[in-house]
Amino acid sequence: MKTTALTETHIALGAKMVPFAGYNMPVSYEGVNSEHETVRNGVGVFDVSHMGEFLIEGPRALELVQKVTSNDASKLTVGKAQYSCMPNETGGIVDDLIVYRVKEETYLLVVNASNIEKDWAHIAKYNTGSGAEMRNISDNYSLLAIQGPKAVEAMQALSSHDLSAIKFYNFVVGDFAGVEHVIISATGYTGSGGFEIYCKNSEVQQIWDKVFEAGERFGIKPIGLAARDTLRLEMGYCLYGNDIDDTTSPFEAGLGWITKFTKEFVNSKALEDEKKRTPERKLVGFELDEKGIPRNGYDIVDSQGKKIGEVTSGTMSPSLGKGIGLGYVPMVLADAGSKIHIQIRKNRIPATVVKPPFYKAT
Repeated sequence: MKTTALTETHIALGAKMVPFAGYNMPVSYEGVNSEHETVRNGVGVFDVSHMGEFLIEGPRALELVQKVTSNDASKLTVGKAQYSCMPNETGGIVDDLIVYRVKEETYLLVVNASNIEKDWAHIAKYNTGSGAEMRNISDNYSLLAIQGPKAVEAMQALSSHDLSAIKFYNFVVGDFAGVEHVIISATGYTGSGGFEIYCKNSEVQQIWDKVFEAGERFGIKPIGLAARDTLRLEMGYCLYGNDIDDTTSPFEAGLGWITKFTKEFVNSKALEDEKKRTPERKLVGFELDEKGIPRNGYDIVDSQGKKIGEVTSGTMSPSLGKGIGLGYVPMVLADAGSKIHIQIRKNRIPATVVKPPFYKAT
């Protein structure tokens, strides 16, 4: 198993460590509900250094990025980022990712840890004509997600940049926690605001220590992957391998908004044709009407118990105190308010289709 540069720090803090995407990662420190609450109401820090980072550079970098991603990267100016996905040749999704325009001819692609090798091979396959320079820097860089409504206030003392001025999906390259030239990105996977900090492995321990010093009076805590999952699910954010994969189309998954036909990309003609048709199924959010916890792989059934779909993500929402989930259902049941049932062992639990996010900040 791989480790991050902070693995020993997590162990010293008493983290429960588990294998995740080939890495030894902290799943929790003091419990998912407490950590979830910390991020929703204060500020918490995740080590997500297992994520993959690719640099695409050179005069034809944009051409390659445009070819392999569904969103329109030509709209990016330096200092802006966008959410996107990489379609495969058969209608599914290779991965979802964030694309950063770091310099005029340099793009940073941040991909899921479990897909690093697959993604690299896919992009390289389409680089024969472009001749862009590709660099996989995943093993050399660390990524900290500092998330929560108090993140800006708690971290401002660590940078000369006005953190409150960095808009959502924008970033700066500058000083942070005594380190020059780190990426400070107003992005995250929690829905509670904050930043993601990209730095070299050799710099991350210093940054981690100073982040906790600066955040001490704000009640800052380290947060594990379990709370990361409950936080993202309350927002209805897709998790690759659960809610989207090589067999799910962007339109089934509700990702039509990042699928732009202003340019050609992998499988774009087939996807454009698909857009004109009504999909047979759609990824929806649902809330249980009675007690229960939906889990990945549970059947979605009708009132008679006939299987009509499957739960792709599910949990007991710490913020709402009820079972919530995502899953694919037939289009006739995809509208908010539709009634479905979740088969939880021998029990058929009624549920209502809702439009995410489940959690809305007050």
